[in-house]
Amino acid sequence: MSDTLTTAPRVPDYPQTMGHPRPLWMLFMTEFWERFAFYGIRWALVLYIVAQFFGGDAVGQAPASRTYGAYLALVYAAAIFGGYIADRVLGYQRSILVGAAVMMVGLFAIAVPNQQVFELGLATIIAGNGLFKPNISTMVGQLYGVADGRRDSGFTIFYMGINLGAMISPVITQYLAESIFGTQGMPNYKYVFIASGVGMLISLVWFWIGRRGLKDVGRPPAGGESLMRVVYVLIGVVVTVPVVYFLMGGGFSTLVTKALLSFGAIHPVLVNGAVDFEKTLAAATVLAWVLGALFIGLSLLLLVEGIREGRVQRDKVIAMLIIFVFNVLFWMFFEQAGSSFTFLADQIVNRQLGSFTFPNAWFQSVNSIAIIALAPLIAWIWVAMGRRNPSIPRKFGLGLIFNGLAFLLLMFALSSLVNEAGKIPFWTLFMVYVIQSVGELCLSPIGLSMVTKLAPVRLVGFGMGGWFLSTGIGNNLSGIFAGIVSGESGMTVQSALTGYTFGFWSLVGAGALLFLIAPLINRLMHGVK
Repeated sequence: MSDTLTTAPRVPDYPQTMGHPRPLWMLFMTEFWERFAFYGIRWALVLYIVAQFFGGDAVGQAPASRTYGAYLALVYAAAIFGGYIADRVLGYQRSILVGAAVMMVGLFAIAVPNQQVFELGLATIIAGNGLFKPNISTMVGQLYGVADGRRDSGFTIFYMGINLGAMISPVITQYLAESIFGTQGMPNYKYVFIASGVGMLISLVWFWIGRRGLKDVGRPPAGGESLMRVVYVLIGVVVTVPVVYFLMGGGFSTLVTKALLSFGAIHPVLVNGAVDFEKTLAAATVLAWVLGALFIGLSLLLLVEGIREGRVQRDKVIAMLIIFVFNVLFWMFFEQAGSSFTFLADQIVNRQLGSFTFPNAWFQSVNSIAIIALAPLIAWIWVAMGRRNPSIPRKFGLGLIFNGLAFLLLMFALSSLVNEAGKIPFWTLFMVYVIQSVGELCLSPIGLSMVTKLAPVRLVGFGMGGWFLSTGIGNNLSGIFAGIVSGESGMTVQSALTGYTFGFWSLVGAGALLFLIAPLINRLMHGVK
């Protein structure tokens, strides 16, 4: 078998703006508005589920966290199919347009105060995001040649677009929900979801207008120009939404629970007619197995393609898959931001700053502010270090260790800084988000760039889907972990301390292991930096 790699597509001769291809900035703003929509609902989802479907009872925290984790997991798992559709059926440009339109419909749907419609809306967002998210990231990589040293820097700039949208959306949606259409004691979450739907509409229009600047990059595959392919994909979306709804818990958890009840494994305890603690745990656990099976299948497909292209490409795929495993662990603990950290901020953090109460939603912006402030510095450091620049696996190891240090701070706060009211200082959770952001910058933009370098050329979109699937597995585990932190009756100082201590040791141990095996992974990467 030859070791020759498939020839990469030629990069068009783009006009340059600020040292990068001009279409990068169009993709930057498209992603900005999509992330505005996505993160606009992030702070509100678990709080809304508890308030709307559990009557505000703290017993709903664990089911809400697991629903949130399953939603995020399936958002990222859908990227596998979205990447494949872009590679083989629609092309990247059309996949992004269809995905944006579908997401917009889902965001408006979750504004309807009905549990079934809400869950179907989440399922629609999942289906749309699968077509959008992996493919816009892949297109950033296609703006640069394989040996272009600006690639990592370009992904970091793109990552700033993600975080600009994520920074302003919680502030705006919180203001709409609590100051314009509701109060802090009784937010009107409907306007959070409507505002996010408007953001998605802007993203769709922005890309529609700006896509001409991409030239041939992202066009439909040869022979796939017919608009009937778009119709077929839309039909597929309509079929997929009920399946996703079923997997997320809208029917799946009921079947699982009935099976467990028949064996006497759980007790039929329902809260206000909503999904109960053990029911969502059963669904989340089985979903973890489903996602694991998908990951194994995807890994085998990528390996087969790598073997077909030769020994070098095979080794690169193996290196990429090893990194994916560590990526799962990173996001399992990082994504407490939308679940257990939200309940921590609501109940155990002293948010009173003089006469001002720091809104819970604003914690979701801290990560983005830190990313925006630190991303140029981190990007400059990688370039300035030159040949001493850490390898990809060691950057990932740093990401895991910084994430672990954030949990170490929480361990200290929950064990030594709890006041008489049972609350920890505001600054501790604030700094947790900042420290996690440093870890994210060491890992996430580098991971996106890594996939475009290591995945087989014919399956780059599929490889990007694998990256997001590993992230999705971590997110589902994050919901399970957050449910354990909250327990059956709501979060306490002790339950949080126990859970976050486990998070610290898991992350630091994994980071140290990755540093140790980095030389082996580097050999498998065959010179890719």
